[in-house]
Amino acid sequence: MIYLLEDDDSIRKLVIYGLESQGYEGKGFGTPSEFWKAMGQQRPELVLLDIMLPEEDGFSVLRKLRSAADTRDLPVIMLTAKNSEYDRVIGLDNGADDFVSKPFSMLELVARVRAVLRRGKPREAETEYRLGALYVSPKRHVVQVDGADVLLTNKEFEILCLLLEHTGTVLTRNVLMDRVWGCEFERENRTLDVHIRTLRAKLGEVGNCIETVRGVGYKIVNGQ
Repeated sequence: MIYLLEDDDSIRKLVIYGLESQGYEGKGFGTPSEFWKAMGQQRPELVLLDIMLPEEDGFSVLRKLRSAADTRDLPVIMLTAKNSEYDRVIGLDNGADDFVSKPFSMLELVARVRAVLRRGKPREAETEYRLGALYVSPKRHVVQVDGADVLLTNKEFEILCLLLEHTGTVLTRNVLMDRVWGCEFERENRTLDVHIRTLRAKLGEVGNCIETVRGVGYKIVNGQ
């Protein structure tokens, strides 16, 4: 999930559309108060942050993110019409990971997003997931149920890791297809559903933690 805090409606809609077309899930907010409310409900993987905002400016938002323990390492890319060296220095000194000036192309922005997320992957690669009897190590490519190894195909493994990474959050069919198969893959076929079905079967009773959200996508739930 990528959050965009941008008060310009047209830019906000364009960026969210561009991100989703590249397989990312995005949410846009026009005011900091809306952004902070969402932050209290779900932590994104990355924040795109404008500087000139109502209520409080982007530098203030950035400082608050960097001062909180749970968002100190959250990647932030600043989006702004300001292009002075002074503004760049302030943004970077306050902990911004990158700085993109308006007007920008979506190709450039998506490339910057990928680069920033890539830099965070070494830390993420050490993550281990435990959900009831299920244990998954993305780094070692290990899946176990009650201590017994479960053999998954690469695509099944990628789907499982994506769902676990966003436990409790619905991942749309488009997002899953784009992340696992790529944007060029035909989204209307049943490939994803077949892989979900075989994944559930291989996980046995633990597979019940993968829920179908009709008309939307899939999610993994706790407490299984």
